[in-house]
Amino acid sequence: MNKRLLSVLAFALVVSLGATFVIYRLVLSQMKTSAKPATIPVVVAARNLPVGTMIAEGDLRVAEWSGAVPAAAVKKKEDVLGRGVVASIYEGEPLLESRLAAKGAGAGLSATIPPGMRAVAIRVNEVVGLAGFVVPGQRVDILVLGMPPGGSDTVGTITKTILQNIEVLSAGQNIQKDAEGKPVTVQVVNVLVTPEQAEVLSLISNDMRIQLILRNPLDTQETKTPGMSAGSVFSGSPFKAPSAAPAPRAAPAPKPVVTAVSRPPERPAAPVIVEVIQGAKRNEVKFQDRNEQPANAEGRP
Repeated sequence: MNKRLLSVLAFALVVSLGATFVIYRLVLSQMKTSAKPATIPVVVAARNLPVGTMIAEGDLRVAEWSGAVPAAAVKKKEDVLGRGVVASIYEGEPLLESRLAAKGAGAGLSATIPPGMRAVAIRVNEVVGLAGFVVPGQRVDILVLGMPPGGSDTVGTITKTILQNIEVLSAGQNIQKDAEGKPVTVQVVNVLVTPEQAEVLSLISNDMRIQLILRNPLDTQETKTPGMSAGSVFSGSPFKAPSAAPAPRAAPAPKPVVTAVSRPPERPAAPVIVEVIQGAKRNEVKFQDRNEQPANAEGRP
């Protein structure tokens, strides 16, 4: 082979290797100098944290979070230690203020009660508790059965829906929400209500029967119902709530009693005597009454 041709091929190979090396270094330098995505340290859960958990040091870890960080994400461990969990937090998930109880509120059931709300216990059995399907996180309506004060015996027992779309906080001592919704037979359930609704439940739970009605958690619409009575069920006529008893009318004021008082007989007035002198005659005129004609006395000289 011609030496000149070999020289040309060798030179071309060296040039190509040099060019390849130069391009490789340029691409590598650009990759190294390219800006890395900004990360922010956030506090995430080191394990699954169920509702009611008191957060400890071992439940947390700090992770570098790239991309958009939730506005309520916690960035320091000191801000969450000793606080209760009010909504389940899963491993690797950032801790949000909305899922934590306030500082000093503790853990357990009390930490899950929002400000302005109350937890009220209701005694249940297998019928009232829907065979154990009233579990934490479910929504129920509350019916009351009884005889209203002043009701008529012909109407019978009345049932009425008094509260709707009420959240169940716990079933017995269990405050965890079961994803599968397995039934749990308990004797007491705690529901989340307003202070006014708590007064209603406290009143009816002692004197009347309560029935829980399970509803779809996505169905939040409230329906106004007139109620139902035993008489309406058998008669087939629509139920009409008994009207309030009319207020008693005030007794009429007694008429004044007029008593006739007899007047004593009037004494006749004493006659008035007028002496009339006419020349040498002198007469006396007696006046007894206005209607009485004057009587002339015999004239005297």
